[in-house]
Amino acid sequence: MNTEILGVALQILLLIVISYPLGKHIAKVYKEGNDCMRFMAPIERFIYKLAGINPNEEMDWKVFLKSLLIINVFWFFWGMILLVSQGYLPLNPDGNSGQSPDLAFNTCISFMVNCNLQHYSGESGLTYFTQLFVIMLFQFITAATGMAAMAGIMKSMAAKTTKTIGNFWHYLVISCTRILFPMSLIVGFILILEGTPMGFESKMTIPTLEGAEQTVSQGPTAAIVPIKQLGTNGGGYFGVNSSHPLENPTYLTNIIECWSILIIPMALVFALGFYLKRKKLGYVIYGVMLFAYLLGVFCNVHYEMAGNPKIDKMGIDQSCGAMEGKETRFGIATSSTWAAFTTAASNGSVNSMHDSYTPLGGMVTMLLMQLGEVIFGGVGCHNCVRLLYNEKA
Repeated sequence: MNTEILGVALQILLLIVISYPLGKHIAKVYKEGNDCMRFMAPIERFIYKLAGINPNEEMDWKVFLKSLLIINVFWFFWGMILLVSQGYLPLNPDGNSGQSPDLAFNTCISFMVNCNLQHYSGESGLTYFTQLFVIMLFQFITAATGMAAMAGIMKSMAAKTTKTIGNFWHYLVISCTRILFPMSLIVGFILILEGTPMGFESKMTIPTLEGAEQTVSQGPTAAIVPIKQLGTNGGGYFGVNSSHPLENPTYLTNIIECWSILIIPMALVFALGFYLKRKKLGYVIYGVMLFAYLLGVFCNVHYEMAGNPKIDKMGIDQSCGAMEGKETRFGIATSSTWAAFTTAASNGSVNSMHDSYTPLGGMVTMLLMQLGEVIFGGVGCHNCVRLLYNEKA
């Protein structure tokens, strides 16, 4: 139990320590362009040239919003076509068929709005092609869209009075090239080293302990899981998400994946303070959010480790806490912490089954869901939503 608590403390400490310099980096990316990832500029210029974009063209809020909607509509139809026809496309060694139009519609809408509701299981409902060029692509695009919207808002706040708020296409591209993509690469390499699959072979056939045979799906999992977490997306490569031993094989991958959920939302709060040159404002907002978040983590971990007293009265041992629906390789504390992370960030990925939580532990996750984007929330969106709350207040 003490080791589990130390693991939780390490995760939170890493978040707090790294979110500050990352927030400083993000502010530089959007404001000055004089950041440590400026060597990506040639790639960005190639993207602008290929797409016919002038990144220096200023936009008012109407053009900015129009651009945001256009790209999302385009990718929606892109996803619909690929999902319905995926059975005829390459990178389908398992021979999975295309999705029905209604399921493809649900999948595209869900992933375009960063909801990631899945009415399919990744092993059988998608091919490697659509995992990469629909799901992973959408997870980058939607996260970058939220961050681009926040960048536009930060610029307007810094100017106080202005008719333009920057260039949406520029913000979208640099959100991917200078923030999301580099961080996804780092997390992906760690996952590969820890045993997460990264290949295009068909299902493995392995003997079970009973002597039978079982097929196990694999594929480019390590490419998709990082942005699933870093982009606060949550849609799992496998049906059972990060409780799958190949999507989240070790205690280290569990820490890294859980850490990835909140690192960018937390850093963006600091980025706001740096961008506006009002660091104290960033500190105050960060402190309030952190307090509410830590309260949720403490309550969730406490109630789950204490177990359910009603079950205890039935003569069932609860000395190890409420283990139903949780992976023994992770334990209660890290599973409960993940539950608080994913609901506070509107992420949705899981490494345990929330419907198996104790009543009070489940109440905490439900409360964090209802607070939505207020406690850190999704990348970019949380600051936008917080401004709406302030306006109403």
